[in-house]
Parts: sequence; C-alpha cells; structure tokens
Amino acid sequence: MLRLGLTGSIGMGKSTTADMFRAEGVPVIDADAIVHDLYQGEAVAPLAAAFPGCVIDGRVDRQKLSAALAGNPDRFRELESIVHPMVWKKEKALLDAYSESGETLVVIDIPLLFENGAEARADKVVVVTCNADIQRARVLARPGMSEEKFELILSRQTPDAEKRKRADFIIDTGLGLDHARAEVRRVLSTLRMGDQ
Repeated sequence: MLRLGLTGSIGMGKSTTADMFRAEGVPVIDADAIVHDLYQGEAVAPLAAAFPGCVIDGRVDRQKLSAALAGNPDRFRELESIVHPMVWKKEKALLDAYSESGETLVVIDIPLLFENGAEARADKVVVVTCNADIQRARVLARPGMSEEKFELILSRQTPDAEKRKRADFIIDTGLGLDHARAEVRRVLSTLRMGDQ
C-alpha cells in the first residue's frame, strides 16, 4: 500500500485538496481530525497537567492552549512531545486497517509533515501551494485571525519554497478548483501507472 503524504502551509488549500482525493475514492487519514479527537479524549489529562487552565469541561480548549503557547513559543516542543506519539499510534492503526482491507493507496494529511520529520512515514509527498498574496488573503479572512497570529504560525512552518523543493508532486490551488482537481487526478494517474 502506497502512503501519500499531503502537506502545505496555512491557507494553501490543503483541506480542499484532501477532499478532492476523497472524492476520487482515496482514503484520507487526517492528522488534525485525530488531534481534535485526542483533545476530547486521551490527551486531556496530560495536557491539563502540562498546560493548566487549557482544559474546559473535559476537553482541551484550543484557543486557551494557543494563548498559552503564544506567550511562550518554546513550549510547542513540550506540546508536541505529548500529542505526536498519540497521533502516530492512531495513524498506524488506521494504516494497518486500510492495508488489511486491500487499499492500494492512502493519503496521510499532515500539516507539519516536514517540520516534524513525518515525511519518513510517507512513500511520496504532495505539497499544496499558491501565491503568497492569495495565501495571506485566505488566512486573514478566517474568523479570529490576525496578522500577528498568522506570522506566528508561518514562523513555525517550513517555508513554502523549501516544501516545494522537497515534494514529489505540487498542486497549485491558486489557479482555481478545476485546475487543482485536474492535478489531483494527474497525481493519482501517475501513481497508479507506477503500480503496473
């Protein structure tokens, strides 16, 4: 089973691209969705201990956690050391289940794939990109987003140009949905031809 890593910086259109792979019948393992589940389950107790005040009504409050991290960005490593092993365990269980069910290709949607060394868990990597002006406009249109928050997020992400250099495939979402959909199909066609 081929594991296709999907990544891209904030606002590049990665979630939309993941949905395009789903629409083509490819299973997608969403690391963010796994984290969301963990923040209501097994990650609650260790994060409550490490980041007091960030758990409300038995679940991790992402805004409070973000505020705690914004005040002390060095604590991102501590957060990651708690959460990432849990994510990897759930990801592996899903990969095993897809493999056992006979899937030949699975997309693993990992926002910080290069930043966390997760490219080793993928056979090929797709980077989703767009023009920086389009990215900025998309991100700043999000509720609760500010220039400062956007810059903090960008500072923690591998630059887009570096991601593109390390990619096996690049999908530019700045050229419209139809173009991106055609690129998804091109990637799948290339990968399936390699299976022949």
